[in-house]
Amino acid sequence: MDVQQTHFSAQEIAGLARQLDRPIVLVGMMGVGKSSVGKRLAGLLGCAFVDADEEIEHSAQMTIPEIFEDFGEDYFRDGERRVIARLISESTEEPGCNIVIATGGGAFCNPETRALILDKAITVWLDSEIDTLVERTARKDNRPLLKEGDPREILTRLRNERAPLYAQAPIHVVSGSGPHVQTINKVLQGISQWL
Repeated sequence: MDVQQTHFSAQEIAGLARQLDRPIVLVGMMGVGKSSVGKRLAGLLGCAFVDADEEIEHSAQMTIPEIFEDFGEDYFRDGERRVIARLISESTEEPGCNIVIATGGGAFCNPETRALILDKAITVWLDSEIDTLVERTARKDNRPLLKEGDPREILTRLRNERAPLYAQAPIHVVSGSGPHVQTINKVLQGISQWL
């Protein structure tokens, strides 16, 4: 379902939070704002927030660029799958949404990871135009996949390849170049409709 802009009151957000019975997992391209939106969403809902990439780095005691360089993307994806599975498993031990998870851009492309997320979480695809992704990813120098050529071309190719997979998420929210509060309101609306 595609979601339009709606504003939620604090009372409506609290009511929505009480209805949640599983974690919320944000999927989508690098630079779309999963971590920024996820932190604020978790704060509003009274949930914990976890960035899966940070958890991977903590578990591996290496940065993601180091993992890619030393072991390759397949090794990284396997570790990513295991970390996301652990986070979801730990969060479902207690009733309610006690966690919002921001995944890496390629996590949802792994069939096992995607199946797990779709089965055990409320899955939200955050989407953006290529111009927005290029501008946001240029702010950080920790994107291994963008070091292989022109970032705009790479992001366009990855987005085209991944869009059919991301589209399996039941909630689709377009994140524009405006304030994240607009995107968060759309995510809340999508979750409300999904419930």
